[in-house]
Amino acid sequence: MDLLPVENTRLAKRHGFRSLKLVNVSMDEVLGEQPVGVDYGRLDNGLYYYVRSNSKPRMRAALALAIKAGSVLEEEDERGVAHIVEHLAFSATTKYTNHDLVKFLESIGAEFGACQNASTSADETIYELLVPVDKPELLSRAISVLAEFSSEVRVSADDLEKERGAVLEEYRGSRNANGRMQDAHWLLMMEGSKYAERLPIGLEKVIRTVSPETVKQFYQKWYHLHHMAVVAVGDFSDTQSVVELIKTHFGQKVSASDPPYIPYFPVPSHGEPRFSCFVESEAAGSAVMISCKMPVGELKTVKDYRDSLAEAMFHCALNQRFFKISRRKDPPYFSCSSAADVLVKPMKAYIMTSTCKEKGTVEAMESILMEVARVRLHGFSDREISTVRALMMSEIESAFLERDQMQSTSLRDEYLQHFLHNEPVVGIEYEAQLQKSILPQISVTEVSKYAENFRTSCSCVIKTVEPRATATVDDLKTAVMKVNSLEEERNISPWDDENIPDEIVSTKPEPGDILQEREFSSVGVTELLLSNGMRVCYKCTDFLDDQVLFTGFTYGGLSELSESEYFSCSMGSTIAGEIGVFGHRPSVLMDLLAGKRAEVGTKVGAYMRTFSGDCSPSDLETALQLVYQLFTTDVVPGEEEVKIVMQMAEEAIHAQERDPYTAFANRVRELNYGNSYFFRPIRISDLRKVDPRRACEYFIKCFKDPSTFTIVIVGNINPAVARPLILQYLGGIPKPPEPILHFSRDDLKGLPFTFPATIIREVVHSPMVEAQCSVQLSFPVELKNETMIEEIHFVGFLSKLLETKIMQVLRFKHGQVYSVGVSVFLGGNKPSRTGDVRGDISVNFSCDPDISSVLVDLALDEISRLQQEGPSGEDVSTILEIEQRAHENGLQENYYWLDRILRSYQSRVYSGDVSASFEIQDEGRIKIRESLTPSTAQLALQRILPFPCRKQYSVVILMPRTSRLTLFESFIHSMPNRFGKDAKFLASVAGVVVFALTLWRYSRSTGKS
Repeated sequence: MDLLPVENTRLAKRHGFRSLKLVNVSMDEVLGEQPVGVDYGRLDNGLYYYVRSNSKPRMRAALALAIKAGSVLEEEDERGVAHIVEHLAFSATTKYTNHDLVKFLESIGAEFGACQNASTSADETIYELLVPVDKPELLSRAISVLAEFSSEVRVSADDLEKERGAVLEEYRGSRNANGRMQDAHWLLMMEGSKYAERLPIGLEKVIRTVSPETVKQFYQKWYHLHHMAVVAVGDFSDTQSVVELIKTHFGQKVSASDPPYIPYFPVPSHGEPRFSCFVESEAAGSAVMISCKMPVGELKTVKDYRDSLAEAMFHCALNQRFFKISRRKDPPYFSCSSAADVLVKPMKAYIMTSTCKEKGTVEAMESILMEVARVRLHGFSDREISTVRALMMSEIESAFLERDQMQSTSLRDEYLQHFLHNEPVVGIEYEAQLQKSILPQISVTEVSKYAENFRTSCSCVIKTVEPRATATVDDLKTAVMKVNSLEEERNISPWDDENIPDEIVSTKPEPGDILQEREFSSVGVTELLLSNGMRVCYKCTDFLDDQVLFTGFTYGGLSELSESEYFSCSMGSTIAGEIGVFGHRPSVLMDLLAGKRAEVGTKVGAYMRTFSGDCSPSDLETALQLVYQLFTTDVVPGEEEVKIVMQMAEEAIHAQERDPYTAFANRVRELNYGNSYFFRPIRISDLRKVDPRRACEYFIKCFKDPSTFTIVIVGNINPAVARPLILQYLGGIPKPPEPILHFSRDDLKGLPFTFPATIIREVVHSPMVEAQCSVQLSFPVELKNETMIEEIHFVGFLSKLLETKIMQVLRFKHGQVYSVGVSVFLGGNKPSRTGDVRGDISVNFSCDPDISSVLVDLALDEISRLQQEGPSGEDVSTILEIEQRAHENGLQENYYWLDRILRSYQSRVYSGDVSASFEIQDEGRIKIRESLTPSTAQLALQRILPFPCRKQYSVVILMPRTSRLTLFESFIHSMPNRFGKDAKFLASVAGVVVFALTLWRYSRSTGKS
């Protein structure tokens, strides 16, 4: 194959951006109201449509139905109804009943959740589908589904009752610590507006009791064609035929009445800041949120677009400062970020969020406000803005280069924003020209002025979150006054920039040599054996013009360590990462990488050590320089860096201890994998045994010997450019005189793994603010070495089959869960080429605590039925279709190819020929696909799972711990009448306890939430 024309095209594309003509436009020029690059129109009945042809992914279409109706339109007795309608749409329509619509979509490969989903917000509802279009009738049927959603959703009493349980479970899931904190912040932000009382999830009372008539009334009133749009982006031969399909399925529909007026619900501004000290006993840590509200501005002219770029530069520059501060000695916070976000139709907010040490919220808040005040007084530096400008120029260049390779889902989302929020769609070519022309003209002063929007007088809301109350509103007010006073007195010093070196690698290494080169044409890869022993395999693709991915791996990891060394060495990546594993501190490296798209990360696992990278082809040299630095940098722990890491680790452990799910997850691991130190959660006592020097020494050894590593590189690679870089920066890594951490995969120490030999059903009671319940049902799996390749593929198919069938029972039939997940763990043995593989298959769901055991039995019944009767032909066909569609999509992605090639090297059948290993795995997949029938699936379920399934399994159920007071009251109520006098006395004591407890809780929360 002649690759020269392709390489020239790619080069021309990159030069195309750099030679892109600058535009000289008036700031008053209006950005087009008509979206560019799409067939856009409106049917006679008022429905808008957007249709665009786009070939990524091939033979797929991304569809959506958007409705300008959300929870803010609900009346008091309808709170949650907009979300209920969205659920009912997938349950029953005129043509489909009992979730048959979901089954149909899955039968054509559109998996529930991933490819068919919906969302409800305060202002809108969106239904989304991702469907195959390789058969003419599929697109027509998919559009007909959207048409059903628009006006044919069935709201019967039976339909509603079946769906209440799923909605209630979604509601219950939102009442965890994060949900409570988000809801409280929302109420504080929206105070005084209808939005404050219209969270999309609604009220539990309404979900439980709302009538079908009320739901139907909301649906018929607000789902009006004048307030709807259909979006279709996909691999269409022509767009006009798709427009005709939309007309066919939607054109005859007529909404019952004139379109209802959609009211405008303002969010009041306020001059004085609002303060809240929120105490959340299950919080993951202490945090600060500072939000300043403002009206949503219009994006209509070039001036508006320029302002949006300057605003983005402001938040980017501020975030870079926040990151550098978090890496200083005794930092005021662990992390901090700033962003602008449109929260509801009339309002957007500037939001700064920070995580900090316990009892450190006031200090963190003061530091954040001080930094914004510093920007107002002194502005950003020229270098800071140059760094941000280079970063944003790099991002728009990447978008321009991949303009013909955008995902259909991304384009679909762009048109949804046009319909719902009037965001202009000018086309990536013109937008690239605008950014390239405007970015160099935006001054430091222009960017710095956006700090004015963070003044505490600008409808500001300041909130702290703590697991235990330490901050008070008075503390927050005092800190705000202090910062304001210092700013008024101009008593805040300018920002002090760090010294940044010119190059990542100060002295470039001598290139290595190629000892052996092999072509594997069946896979399309080239393999190089370098003079330092490193093996490099690369595959050139044209999926994305601006992407190169790579992963390097070697055998030997944490399983080789003794218990005495494990805790120190397992912290190596974290401690070394904080100091800087690429030859520079993280804050310095951030500036060195400005304007470049290159990142590298490391991982030390049980059996392997890996590094992975993602970069632009033009920045491949930078990415490989980072790998070179990883192998040649000796990380020496400093007292300050170690202090920060250990403090963050300690906070994380405390957060886990507060999380009700921790005890549940710990017990699952202990039961299913044994009480080994490797699976046991790290405790504070373990943390205090960590030796930072030993941790760094181990990390250095993990990435020191190149001769043990194999690297796979996939993406838009020009071999003429890439090979010299590979030789210099990978081949130039010095090989140590003696092997370091050199392990054979067959000689690794296996993790201690013991699945229970009998049935175990346990309930873990954990203290909770609000009742939550999670279930994990697990079965042991053991795959024989002789049939390993086929059996692994069987496990993949069966896990999807179990997930689909249990979902149908627990949600679609009984309506008692929101979702079901089935996961596979096959890491119970070392990755040797001999011996069997052990692990487990687990079913996970959350539910009402009162019926958890009943649902476990229903899941067991369904698995038992599948083992005894087998799945239906339709079930098998659906699973094969979902897998095939996922495989077809994957073949168009660099990540998929990277993973497949890595698995070929790591496969048990690999013996030096990666193409042979690749083909064996591929043949195994095809063989299983061709042989998968109801009977073979049934036999596989009997063979891979315990048969019958009820003879060996473990179930762990997380339940809320009943308080002693509740038990006490239950005891009182159960007392026989003959103990009446004693009961009355005990009841009076209980009353005092209740009153005292209430006062104690009130004293903790007064003025804090």
